[in-house]
Amino acid sequence: MEDSGLLDRLPLWGVLVATVALILLSIEAGYRLGSHRRRWSRNEDKSPLGEMVAATLGLVAFMLAFTFGLAASRFDVRRGLVLDEANAIGTTYLRTALIPEPHRSEAKKLLREYVELRVASLSEETITEGLARSRELQDRLWSGAAAAAEKSPNSIAVGLFIQSLNEVIDLHAKRIALGMRYRIPGVIWAALYFVACVGMAVMGYHSGLAGSGRSLAVLAVVLTFSAVMVLIADLDRPHQGLLQVDQTAMIDLQRSVKAPGP
Repeated sequence: MEDSGLLDRLPLWGVLVATVALILLSIEAGYRLGSHRRRWSRNEDKSPLGEMVAATLGLVAFMLAFTFGLAASRFDVRRGLVLDEANAIGTTYLRTALIPEPHRSEAKKLLREYVELRVASLSEETITEGLARSRELQDRLWSGAAAAAEKSPNSIAVGLFIQSLNEVIDLHAKRIALGMRYRIPGVIWAALYFVACVGMAVMGYHSGLAGSGRSLAVLAVVLTFSAVMVLIADLDRPHQGLLQVDQTAMIDLQRSVKAPGP
């Protein structure tokens, strides 16, 4: 699985701790620099600095909104693809009745195993093995469909089965691409943390220059910012974290293909 660099090597609690520490250090560094500047240069104009702090924090908010929107949109797409794939597999399973034996029984058996695999292979530990097995099942299903088409080259029913099977394979490829490859790029994470650290340092600098003491309200800023960062990281990780794509459609399909026929 492709990752976003160092951030993906940390668990979500590690992202939270690292973000809190980094933002606190940035604010403290800015505060100390501002206090030093106040002692040695009392003529520095503070009004333009306040405007620059507001502009920098606005840029931080923009970067947060942009990155959150990017992660949330991909999460929504992944959620929609689960339903699309479940519908496609269900249609393919129904259309197995249109192909002759022995391909019909074999295709039903392979599709049942395929659905079970799609439901079970959700964790980070089993994803690689699950993908390899999925490709193997797809190859066997396609070989059976090709054999059925060879026996009945003019059969519309076999053509419908092949069409739906092709859609299953395409949707599988889309889920892999969106879930494992199309992640938030590391350069965006780096830019977000850079802008955030600079913005927090400027905020601390402004406090130090004004001569105000350290306020507990800073902790609220640090914790809320860190919580949003962890939320974005959670949305960007399809196989770990608290925010997981709902698999109800695939589980319902698993129950339906296991149910005995009329």
